[in-house]
Amino acid sequence: MFYYEHPYKPILFEDTKRVIVGTLPPPRFFLKNLKEEDVDFPYGSKDNLLWKILDKLFFLNLNYKNSTTEIDKRLNFLKTNKIGICDIVQSCKKEVLDSSDNSMKDVILRDIFYYLKEYKNIDTILFTGKNSKNSPEYFFRQIIKKKNIKYEKLENDFLRVHKFVFENRTIFTISLISPSNAANRSIGSNHLYKKEREKSINFTNFDFRLNEYKKALEFENLKF
Repeated sequence: MFYYEHPYKPILFEDTKRVIVGTLPPPRFFLKNLKEEDVDFPYGSKDNLLWKILDKLFFLNLNYKNSTTEIDKRLNFLKTNKIGICDIVQSCKKEVLDSSDNSMKDVILRDIFYYLKEYKNIDTILFTGKNSKNSPEYFFRQIIKKKNIKYEKLENDFLRVHKFVFENRTIFTISLISPSNAANRSIGSNHLYKKEREKSINFTNFDFRLNEYKKALEFENLKF
């Protein structure tokens, strides 16, 4: 059984409004055995699509190589746009050092509510995964249930949106399709994706993610 700890501390700023919450990066980030196109930064795996999505939406001109310049580009983007990253898993054990969340055992969670209390401008949590086993939403539901906090569903169509009240603040959560390529199968079976494919055979899984993440990042303009 391998012990596996999150290699990065949360990235949060005093004025952070939206926080990205996932689980753990691939084990090679913990072992510091990166691939050539990896960046030593949260979601820096060459196989993870989060920064490719943000790059496309915000014209960041990112490169995918491990350098101080590329790390600084990502950090500056987060700070400028009041976005933080605070994954929900602190550590776990695995029988095999793979990238699957399903193989996590003896999971130790971070105290997300500590960070919500410390960073009072946070009003939206963006989960990089929906409510499947060992997803960030799955673990968050365990925490919020123990705290006996009401978790109210607002939408579950194109966006999966909930809200809850903490310290007299209404905080929204949006559960997004995982930026891992492993989620491509679930996209392929999504009825909204199928509708877009009927309109254009050139519409891709990546296009579908782009649309979802764009709408989530524009969430403050939506009305509920």
